[in-house]
Amino acid sequence: MRWNRRQGSILLPLLLCTSLAHAGVQLVVDGVDDNLKGAITSTVELAQYANRDVTEAQARRLYERAHDQVTLALQPYGYYEPSVDGDIKQVGKDWQVILHVKPGEPVKVTAVDVQLDKTAANIPAVRRAKRAVERLKDQVLNDGAYDSARDSLSGALTATGFLDARLVTHRVEVNRSEHSAVIKLAWEAGQRYRYGTVHFEGSQFRQGFLDRYVPFKSGDYFDQDQLLQLQQALNGADYFSVVNVLPEVDAKAHGEVDVKVELAPAKRTIYTGGPFIGTDTGVGVRASMERRWVNARGHKWKNELVLAQRLKTLSTLYSIPMPGQNQRSFNFGANFRDANTDTSKSRTLELVANETRLWHGWTRTVGLHALSGTFTVGQEANENENAAGIEHGRSTLVYPEVSLSRKVADNPTFVRKGWAVNIYARSTVGTLLSDTRFSQIAADAKWIRAFTRRDRLILRGAMGYTVTGNFDALPPQLRFFAGGDRSVRGYGFQTIAPKNAFGRVIGGKNLLVASTEVEHYFTKNWGMAAFVDAGNAFSGTNYSPRIGTGLGVRWLSPVGMIRVDLGTPINDQQRHGVELHLVIGPDL
Repeated sequence: MRWNRRQGSILLPLLLCTSLAHAGVQLVVDGVDDNLKGAITSTVELAQYANRDVTEAQARRLYERAHDQVTLALQPYGYYEPSVDGDIKQVGKDWQVILHVKPGEPVKVTAVDVQLDKTAANIPAVRRAKRAVERLKDQVLNDGAYDSARDSLSGALTATGFLDARLVTHRVEVNRSEHSAVIKLAWEAGQRYRYGTVHFEGSQFRQGFLDRYVPFKSGDYFDQDQLLQLQQALNGADYFSVVNVLPEVDAKAHGEVDVKVELAPAKRTIYTGGPFIGTDTGVGVRASMERRWVNARGHKWKNELVLAQRLKTLSTLYSIPMPGQNQRSFNFGANFRDANTDTSKSRTLELVANETRLWHGWTRTVGLHALSGTFTVGQEANENENAAGIEHGRSTLVYPEVSLSRKVADNPTFVRKGWAVNIYARSTVGTLLSDTRFSQIAADAKWIRAFTRRDRLILRGAMGYTVTGNFDALPPQLRFFAGGDRSVRGYGFQTIAPKNAFGRVIGGKNLLVASTEVEHYFTKNWGMAAFVDAGNAFSGTNYSPRIGTGLGVRWLSPVGMIRVDLGTPINDQQRHGVELHLVIGPDL
């Protein structure tokens, strides 16, 4: 194409006019709250031209249509007769539009009529949904609230087995002159369906094993919540990588619905391992091997090896799940433990047989323990084990144990509201199969609450009480000590306890520890903590708490919460200086 002066003289004014037409619209809405303002700006066409070119003629046409669009935007919120005026003017190259909106008197729901079959209306879930619709009476008519309540009632009918339910009347009668509305809804519930048979596809277990996970029987009324329970139970069993619970609604017949469960086995054997560090244990490595299922009966087997500077363990656990609502299982295990703290050494072998189950929201464990080994208490690091005052022992103890534990948390990674409690009681039967008799009860608890967006309060406590015929026969793990990362910070691990005549720490019969900690986070993942811990292990009634306080750093890392604390004893003439504490792991 050739360019000449005549063409240039014609096109130049056109180009100038085009450049002058480049302008956007600045929309300002006042007179209503943010919720209504958002509805208006999302409906009024003017808002779409904030970053688009618009001519003066276009801007004025859009402004003229704004009144009807505002009225349309406010109707879903119950305002049918708003008053709208405003102004349009050019500011620089843009157009500024101000809309002054008075929403007017809202339409209120004066009556709600819900018609349901009597059988359906008597079911608790349906009754609750029906009441939610009826509670719309005397409220400002809101389309979103109405739709949500209506759909929830339809969903409740379907979820409780009325799979053919039909909404035959759904009408909202609005009287603008009286600013009132009447809601009329009616359903034909139809037949209530029951469960037929449950088919498992892709299972690696013998026929009938998975039936124990099903929380309903053939012939029970259909309930979607029970299907969700089945899905969660199968996922929680850790046998499968895929779990799909599918009611065969399209194939329902004779008032029954069959359920198909599609499964795909998970990886059968899991190997895990890696390094870890803690001031109580030192640097170490951990390795484990778990068989998710050993045989067609769903038995499980787990083995773990821990090698650290001050702790070495080798454990094995064989579990026989008994599927059901209480998640019962029988467990048989053995644990070799070689522990070396600042005040004791022990080598023990423990055999365990127990039964675990859910009990009123708690995990209950009832079992029998056999513990045997050698130990030394009172020996300090690099000290000759024959030094005066060091106590040596060898014992075998057989005792039943009962424990209860529960954990509640809003977020397992970073708890803003939660708590955990663990309680146990153990006792020998006199001296049956044991070198001495003893009875012991203990509990520990932790409570976490965020009191601002960046701050948390953490309270922790532990207590224990022991009665024994011969305290010297109890190995260190059955004695009480205080001090360390999860006890009284500012003191070394298990360095606080009664001493013998030679001034060596030997542990106590009883324990009482409490802790208060406040955390403040500067960013999402980084924060600091201030804490005060107090407590002691003791025998009899001679309780003299040791107090430690200090500051710490918190980092919510990709591998979990990392806590680094510096603590120091308070008013302790025998202990001075600063103790470093490092803990990696979840809050609860």
